[in-house]
Amino acid sequence: MSPADLRGQFIWHELMTPNAQAAADFYSSVLPWRTEASTVPGYTLWMSGPDGVAGLMPQPQAVRDSDTPPSWLVYIAAPDVDATAEAAQRLGGKLLKAPTDIPGIGRFAVLSDPQGAAFAVFMPAMTAPPRATPVPAGRFSWHELATIDPQGALAFYAQLFGWTRGPAHDMGAGGLYQIIEHAGVQIGGMHVLQDPSKPPRWLGYVRVERLDEALAAVRTHGGRVLQGPHVVPGGDRVAQVMDPQGGVIALHELPLPAAAAAPPARTAARRTPARKKAARKPAARKAPAKSKPAAKRPAKGSAKRTAKRAVKPAAKRAAKRTAKPAARRTAKPAVRRAPARKKTARRASARKTRAGARPKKAAKRTARRR
Repeated sequence: MSPADLRGQFIWHELMTPNAQAAADFYSSVLPWRTEASTVPGYTLWMSGPDGVAGLMPQPQAVRDSDTPPSWLVYIAAPDVDATAEAAQRLGGKLLKAPTDIPGIGRFAVLSDPQGAAFAVFMPAMTAPPRATPVPAGRFSWHELATIDPQGALAFYAQLFGWTRGPAHDMGAGGLYQIIEHAGVQIGGMHVLQDPSKPPRWLGYVRVERLDEALAAVRTHGGRVLQGPHVVPGGDRVAQVMDPQGGVIALHELPLPAAAAAPPARTAARRTPARKKAARKPAARKAPAKSKPAAKRPAKGSAKRTAKRAVKPAAKRAAKRTAKPAARRTAKPAVRRAPARKKTARRASARKTRAGARPKKAAKRTARRR
């Protein structure tokens, strides 16, 4: 990445504390960091994977005597450290440490903005890698400025580093939370300082995989949870913590992706049928109990006929009712006609007999007369 593209990015972080060894042990237990010695005497590196993410150094004796609490310092990339330091002073900032070279590492200067928040400008001697999206766990993922004048601070940093105004979120009594962007990417936010007794300051957020586990480690190793955990717009979870020496840092957990959130949904889907079965079982057991006595008692009289009729389909009963009268009407004429034919035949034969008998009787009567 070229120096011009690097301008305005948060490129380094540094903790100055009275007990460097204790701080090294604490942060290495809470975050996926390990310590490594640097080429600068008394300066320790914190590594995340193969890359350095922050530095650690003990406070000078004069700072300890002034009871200055431990503090984290953010480093912002500037292609020309000297020109940036001069521009910051023209815009109302202060020069706390003049531009200085670190052999083989780069050039830096320490400044404060017009509201009093300290920061450093830095140009590394070696080309820096491009910014990763999303930020891997163990790296600084967000930066937040608590200041007495967010709008004035934004105007100051915009002229130094080309930052732009992003969306703003209403925090109610806390006022507006102003998002800041760099090259179209949201890199941090600014809000009104809630505690006037504290000086304006920058706060760095380190991404962790599991926020609850990190907070448990903070408590176990002597730290304190100052705020959170709570969910911010977008679904991220954050919390502010203090190390045992008094240094303040924030932890940041990204929302779970859809693939990781799927197993709980499948678990819920498996439990739903079980609940349905459990709800159905009592009804299934009660139904036979009600129907069995009715099945055992034989139906009598009209109840029996009603039961039989209920078994037969309505269509079948209707067909039978229709067929019976038809059969009766067809059979009756046949029964009645048969006797009619027989009677007719008998009458005819009787007539013939009587007709045949009359001539004989007549002949007998004639013969007698003679």
